[in-house]
Amino acid sequence: MKFTLSWLKDHLETDASLEEICARLTMIGLEVEEVDDKAAFKPFVIARVISAEQHPNADKLKVLKVDTGSGEPVQVVCGAPNARKGLVGAFAAPGTYVPGIDVTLSVGNIRGVESRGMMCSEKELEISDNHTGIIDLPEDAPLGTSYAAYAGLDDPVIEINLTPNRPDCTSVHGIARDLAASGLGTLKTRPAPSFPVEGQTPVKVRLDLGEDRHLCPGFALRLVRGVKNGPSPAWMRQRLTAIGLRPINALVDITNYLTFDQGRPLHVFDAAKVTGNLTVRRAREGEKVLALDTREYTLSPANVVIADEDGIESIGGVMGGEHSGCDEATTDVLIESALWDPMNIAKTGRSLGIITDARYRFERGVDPEYMVPGLERATELVLQLCGGTAAKLDVVGYEGHTRKVVDFPVSEVKRLTGLEVSSDESVSILQKLGFGVEGSGERFRVTVPSWRPDVDGKADLVEEVMRIHGVDNIVAAALPRHNAVNGKILTVLQIRTRQARRALASRGMLEAVTWSFISEDQAKLFGGGQPALKLANPIAADMSDMRPSLLPGLLTAAQRNADKGYGDVAIFEVSGTYEGDTPETQRRVAGGVRRGTASLNGAGRLWSNAAKGGGKPVDVFDAKADAIAVLEACGVPMGNVQFEAGGPAWYHPGRSATIKLGPKIVLGAFGEFHPKTLDALDVSGPIAGFEIYVDAMPEPKKKTTRTKPALELSPFQAVKRDFAFVVDKTVEAAAIARAASGADRKLVTGVNVFDVFEGSSLGEGKKSIAIEVTIQPVERTLTDEDFEALTARIVANVAKSTGGVLRA
Repeated sequence: MKFTLSWLKDHLETDASLEEICARLTMIGLEVEEVDDKAAFKPFVIARVISAEQHPNADKLKVLKVDTGSGEPVQVVCGAPNARKGLVGAFAAPGTYVPGIDVTLSVGNIRGVESRGMMCSEKELEISDNHTGIIDLPEDAPLGTSYAAYAGLDDPVIEINLTPNRPDCTSVHGIARDLAASGLGTLKTRPAPSFPVEGQTPVKVRLDLGEDRHLCPGFALRLVRGVKNGPSPAWMRQRLTAIGLRPINALVDITNYLTFDQGRPLHVFDAAKVTGNLTVRRAREGEKVLALDTREYTLSPANVVIADEDGIESIGGVMGGEHSGCDEATTDVLIESALWDPMNIAKTGRSLGIITDARYRFERGVDPEYMVPGLERATELVLQLCGGTAAKLDVVGYEGHTRKVVDFPVSEVKRLTGLEVSSDESVSILQKLGFGVEGSGERFRVTVPSWRPDVDGKADLVEEVMRIHGVDNIVAAALPRHNAVNGKILTVLQIRTRQARRALASRGMLEAVTWSFISEDQAKLFGGGQPALKLANPIAADMSDMRPSLLPGLLTAAQRNADKGYGDVAIFEVSGTYEGDTPETQRRVAGGVRRGTASLNGAGRLWSNAAKGGGKPVDVFDAKADAIAVLEACGVPMGNVQFEAGGPAWYHPGRSATIKLGPKIVLGAFGEFHPKTLDALDVSGPIAGFEIYVDAMPEPKKKTTRTKPALELSPFQAVKRDFAFVVDKTVEAAAIARAASGADRKLVTGVNVFDVFEGSSLGEGKKSIAIEVTIQPVERTLTDEDFEALTARIVANVAKSTGGVLRA
């Protein structure tokens, strides 16, 4: 939201400086984003041409002597056709930056004649598009003074970063009201418009919306006859230009001006171009309209339009039509002021890709009670600037506004903010903001004004009191300390989310943030695509569905990196996926992919480590290691975890597995991706990935009070023993590892598979799996007899569980 300082002071009586106003705006929640103090215009001064001679070497140039009011005349070479002796205009000396031509002036030599500056046109100062001649001022313009101050171009422009919940401050008047309530001045009130009315408005309006009356709750229309359209006055053009709007003509400029001045979007129709009466209705499927931006839009029944007997004249609340627009030939004008449903306006604007100042305000909610007063104010300006005679106003459909009443205990201010604000001050603040307050003591009934649709309950009223009283008055206080780390602060899911992120980051993976919505084809590829998960208004055609998996986004991100020359990528994400449209069907998932040679090649005895030094392409075991790291970091009891061969359809069936906790709880899956999946995503290269369902992990059991230290280290040296078992080819290595670990869970602290061998010497259908068992004594140093007994138990456990025999 932009406005100028003088514009603000039309509504606010204040002696505050620009700096004080900007500081106060930010303090009351209207954060100032930028201030343009028009410093670029300060070097331009008013000067008079005291002589104008023909250039000796150019027919179209003149050599001017210019009196700048500061000493000796300055020589300037000028090609403007209106350059003449006695002309008073705007002069720029060497060193001045001229915005219209994006040039910083220097002393020049033009066709052999020195030129020390220039006389400027309106286009060169970006006042207008006029560049046919230099600026021509009245003879009594004060020489040597600032041209910007004389012409009103030194008016600072303030831009605030307005939050969506403050539609009342989409107007300069609303901003002034907030500043006045904060004590920075007095809000000016203008007398209600008063002008004679003659005759009826012949064009009638019909609301043809059936039961959907909420799409247009009210419509006001007035005819003004005999107007003379032309340029708007300089003050209005300057203000519109300052905030980035291009002045068009008086009738159009009036509606644009009131959109910002009062937050009331309006539209003007050339009455001569309207055939018959107007109807507010839904557009028909495929119906088209040429809008004021000269683009043709194809509409649907989701869009509400204003139409006459020949067709659509305007997209209601969004943009008018080119056909009925006002120009210099307009003599009779229809002024429209209507109310539109915010949600429908937002959907229409988004679906058609139209962004306008009207849409910006209607989708946030305009003041319904200002529909008629806004049209009256517009009529007053039209009569003042364009002349004419106003007809009687017609209002259709509007049934009035029912104001919300909120029960407000003043003690809530202290409870919610910690501020000590008296009842009298709280009441005063609310009344200055336009709220009606009834009652006494510590409890009041507050009536919400029609321009504040964002206020629903007592917490909203507390916010109003707090921001006007001063957020800076809130004393900083430390949060209460808790006895244990994470005690009563984070949920188990939040803790596990952090742990998963840290575990994957520690494995050399980089965290990625991908879109929560993907294309329909990708969603179906990963088990999604249900109608309930389709977006009503997707921001792009390939972002139509909520994601059922993190993997599509991670895979495409890895491929984008590869396309830019970074083929070895390891990325992860811990975020939400969606299996339905209810909170219960949203999941928290930790997922990751590795591409190229981005495997975690350690120096340990890994049987899959065929090549040392990081040259091995990623495979299913890299994904498995990542998945296990997440499970261990989240505290899942790994002794109960099972790995079943095969995973979801997007993984390779022979190089993937599903992770379970017991027979029913699925914790996730990992593997190399199916070639068809990669082809569908246009992804190439060796690539493997995983997904762990963080929310599927069972809650940890409550721990009893510990009497021992949290960390206990054994004083005895750990010992490692190797075993090689011959088993059937169908036996999984994990089964052997579990059996060995179960031989003695106190002493056996780790089992690592470091070799797999198949050969005819082992027999038909057999293979050899070698494991390294880590034995950690705790109570005493183990004897040879202890090791022999433990070895016997390990061999017996493996034989019992898998049928394996110790390889000779």
